[in-house]
Amino acid sequence: MVFEPDPTRADSRELHTPPRDEELKARFAPVFARIAEGAIAREEKRELPYEPVAWLRDAGFGTLRVPQRYGGLGATLPQLFRLIVLLGEADSNLPQIFRAHFGFVEGRLNDEEEDNRQLWFPRIVAGELFGAAMAERTEATRNTVTLTRDGEDWLVNGEKYYCTGTLYADWIAASASDGDEHVSVAISTRAPGVTRLDDWDGFGQRLTGSGTTRFDDVRVPAEQLFRRFKSAEGRGDSYIVAFYQLVHLATLAGIARAVLRDGIAFVQGRTRTFGIPGQSSPRQDPLVQRVVGRLSSLAFSAESLVEGVSAAVERVWQARQAGEAAPELYVEAEIKAYQGQQIVIQQVLEATTLLFEVGGASATSSTRRLDRHWRNARTLSSHNPAILREAYLGDYYLNGTVPSQAWAERFDAARQSEQSPHLQEAQA
Repeated sequence: MVFEPDPTRADSRELHTPPRDEELKARFAPVFARIAEGAIAREEKRELPYEPVAWLRDAGFGTLRVPQRYGGLGATLPQLFRLIVLLGEADSNLPQIFRAHFGFVEGRLNDEEEDNRQLWFPRIVAGELFGAAMAERTEATRNTVTLTRDGEDWLVNGEKYYCTGTLYADWIAASASDGDEHVSVAISTRAPGVTRLDDWDGFGQRLTGSGTTRFDDVRVPAEQLFRRFKSAEGRGDSYIVAFYQLVHLATLAGIARAVLRDGIAFVQGRTRTFGIPGQSSPRQDPLVQRVVGRLSSLAFSAESLVEGVSAAVERVWQARQAGEAAPELYVEAEIKAYQGQQIVIQQVLEATTLLFEVGGASATSSTRRLDRHWRNARTLSSHNPAILREAYLGDYYLNGTVPSQAWAERFDAARQSEQSPHLQEAQA
């Protein structure tokens, strides 16, 4: 792909005709099918999916949300998440690998700085991908990676974990501290001092590369710092929390589709039914039919919820383009994402367990790897605490507390509480 900006259209926030769903499906369905063919083998061997990531990159998957005027595909948010569902059905590791990349693109779409789009979108259209280095495994929730000035550049030092997608990426979207400010910084994976480790030890989503990234005096030009904010700053004008949650929900919906697919294939290939003497056809057994019917309903429900939440986020995006994004639209998107999370997680976990009711012990054969669906769904569901979000929902409906602002305030209060003993000691 070639980046060909249109000088007559200076504002990236302009209406365009998105690609048709049929066009996107025709473009990516063959890639998804190829990915699905090797999913079980990769799981058995713990073979990191460098090739599937390259297939998706070469097909332009990473450019889905990049506007057409920058050379991207210009897909809508519902179109993006429909494709993530289908990719999740093929192999649920892949959507999670691309999660940070799509989040970075969405952040730049909502960035007020056109210079940032001009800097990063050509690289993304050329095929470059982003991973993430945001979270840490410290004793308390804090950002210990530091950013210090060194001449015209900056130096990054520290360690992150849960760095999903970074093994496969060209760039790392990292969070660092500069005094009392948090700074979002883009770091090349090829920069001296960057070390990426394949040490993710989760029992599910085993191929996502969600392990450690270390930064040892990594030099970063100033242009690669793209956001500064304080911990207590709420993000009332952003739908990024809902967006990131939606990637997980769409991936879970994809797992539900895979469960239905594998359940049907298992039953249709069988010639006897558990507990019935002689040869029989499980596909004619009303109890087996009932299980498959339930699996189909759970998959439909999960997809429908993803569609509903993505429509809410799209409403915010469209209103933002028109300069009409009221605060309540952002809140609505966040609330709907949290509500969808409560239901999708439970339904998909039900489906991944119910799957084994279509057969006897043969369904547990390691050659089928049907257990991967539950392990992957359970791991995805653990990334974001659903019970905490459920409490946020109750607080919102009872007291009108906006979840994102409440989190920022609690984070800042905890930070100040950690600092107060040191302040008292200094005053003494």
